[in-house]
Amino acid sequence: MKLKTVLGGTAWSFRDLKDVLAKANEEKSGDTLLGIGASSSSERIAAKYVLSNLTLEDLRKNPAVPYEEDEVTRVIEDGVNEAVYREMKSWTVGELRERILDHKTSGEELKRMGRGLTSEMIAGAAKLMSAMDLVYAASKMKIGGTCATEVGLPGTLSFRIQPNHPSDDSDGVLASIREGFAYASGDAVVGINPVDDSMENTKRLLQLSWDFIEKWNIPTQNCVLSHVTTQMEAVRHGAPACMFFQSVAGTEKANSAFGIDAALIDEAYELITKQGVARGPNLMYFETGQGSEMSLDCHCGVDEMTLEARTYGFAKRYAPFMVNNVSGFIGPETLYDGKQIIRASLEDLFMGKLAGLPMGMAPCYTNHTNINQDDQEIATMLLAMAGSNYYMGVPVGDDVMLSYQDTSYHDDATLREILGLKPAPEFFRRFVELGILDESGRLTERAGDASLFV
Repeated sequence: MKLKTVLGGTAWSFRDLKDVLAKANEEKSGDTLLGIGASSSSERIAAKYVLSNLTLEDLRKNPAVPYEEDEVTRVIEDGVNEAVYREMKSWTVGELRERILDHKTSGEELKRMGRGLTSEMIAGAAKLMSAMDLVYAASKMKIGGTCATEVGLPGTLSFRIQPNHPSDDSDGVLASIREGFAYASGDAVVGINPVDDSMENTKRLLQLSWDFIEKWNIPTQNCVLSHVTTQMEAVRHGAPACMFFQSVAGTEKANSAFGIDAALIDEAYELITKQGVARGPNLMYFETGQGSEMSLDCHCGVDEMTLEARTYGFAKRYAPFMVNNVSGFIGPETLYDGKQIIRASLEDLFMGKLAGLPMGMAPCYTNHTNINQDDQEIATMLLAMAGSNYYMGVPVGDDVMLSYQDTSYHDDATLREILGLKPAPEFFRRFVELGILDESGRLTERAGDASLFV
């Protein structure tokens, strides 16, 4: 395995494969703070050159965190399809990139290839790609899922109503749900982030949202984003939940900091399969984002992009209904500005799809990050072109509980109109019946009137 090169008369040498992956990454403030990123554009180019000539077998034999030390590595490694891997193991990372971008390589072929790749291979290919490369490659793959309904079908774009409230007030939560449905948002899920992460409150919010969905015969699913153990307790006490949510990460240490491991998620999956109210088979909802391991000091010296790819390798074990990427949520210590957030979001959508996941995107930002609304909207439009399954729907784009900026109900409708997309089929038919959408999928004059659901 050759880890050195000479470019323009300058010799460059890298310590190990983990060092190559970190320095081949586009500039991220988290990598810089950890002292593992490239010191210059020249070093970054040298690292990309070295990476492009390594084989997929090199990457498999040298995972970012050793197999015997890390559960995430073991989940990724043990999940590789050996027959597919053997077909590709002699390819260089550069050749993998070329195969991915070849116009003759279909989305179905890419999904098959992904079954034989480890997360480090997927990250390596993404590090060699431009923004347009990432959009083009991601756009080839359409990966959906079925919970209570099916999302991610070709020609569709879905949205999560995020009706958060600073005190979990029932009337406030319902007001946001009504507004979201009035704009034909919510076909992905009605997902509430609770302030009070107790079993009793989680059960109350699950019942509140499910009763509303049932009353108005809305083809969608519900979820309350408490810790997974709290949701499990609520379901055991009779709460109606369509799926279980949990944040996951790319190292065993970070998952431990989240209070989870594979055994716990295995148990959660079995419980929601037996006692959830949705038919499935896709019954898990994961949230991820570049930099979470760095913010928890559980990064193991690995760059945040490679760790995000490893997160997807862990998540695919559970065939989730939704994976929501929120790389801009942490702040400037992980992604400093709009340029870094746009790049990270495009990387994440591509990597998640190649890992075989139904990816949704939240190109969001906190108010202390060097980004503006134009940056966020550029990211949103590029990700829509790349085939994100869904986005958030937040009243006026400002979450009053979590204090960050995300996509609004108006953004949702605009994206569908720009790209000629519709909601998930069952949801679309119901909202034509309600007079909120016309047959083309556009909002009618009635849209936006929350009193329709009073």
